[in-house]
Amino acid sequence: MITAGIDMGSRTVKVVFLEELKVEGAPQLKWGVKGKHMMFPDELDMDVAADKALADGLKEAGISREQVTRIVSTGAGRKQVRFADADVTEVSAGARGAVFMCPSAQTVVDVGAEEGRGVKANAEGRVVDFAGNEKCAAGAGAFAESMARALQLSLKEFGEASLRSDKSIPMNAQCTVFAESEVVSLIHSATPKEDIAKSVLDAVASRVCAMVRRVGIEGDVILIGGMVNNPGFVSSLKTSLGIDHINLPDMPEYVSALGAALIAADGRA
Repeated sequence: MITAGIDMGSRTVKVVFLEELKVEGAPQLKWGVKGKHMMFPDELDMDVAADKALADGLKEAGISREQVTRIVSTGAGRKQVRFADADVTEVSAGARGAVFMCPSAQTVVDVGAEEGRGVKANAEGRVVDFAGNEKCAAGAGAFAESMARALQLSLKEFGEASLRSDKSIPMNAQCTVFAESEVVSLIHSATPKEDIAKSVLDAVASRVCAMVRRVGIEGDVILIGGMVNNPGFVSSLKTSLGIDHINLPDMPEYVSALGAALIAADGRA
């Protein structure tokens, strides 16, 4: 059996195909990733983007639409996936995928382009509690992206620069618009770029940490979403949470799509 999860995010569309496997010597069934695909919808309507993402993903995975028995959608545009059998929230999909990838994790930190959230999950990947940033970019990747542009750095350069700083400069603004003005002021005062980058990522990490602490830190911590790829943010988050280790999964941007595919396999939605 093959199932699919499609994550209709605000910036990208991700598709994951899961295949049912039989592990030799073990009677229980396991699941393996059959294929995955990511696309940027650009000017496409969300429903058209979903159709294209599925078609391209099927082609890359070398499977036909008829082989996929069930599809579950998630993400901001999940209701616009016309071919989905069901849809689930980003919180549910993220928790299910995260615990699948790290079974010891009970605390899931999800930081994508537009949203950040802290989730407490049980051993089955079901949500126990969660707290989010309510669509404010200051606790998400878009905030770091905007500040990187102000410094004329790529997001990769921005994250790497922050690791070269040992300064702690408070970032008082709670809004991306005002924070950019604050960054410009720091630039005019000849503050080194690496110190500014660290202050921005420390501020994002602090806001994310506040969400996580609202639900409580239990078990291992796993970070999912695009900000996994920003080493400066990972370092700042560890410091803010007061922990030495955060689990960083492979294919972090696909975790919610993976969770949706697992929920499709479970038949829970």
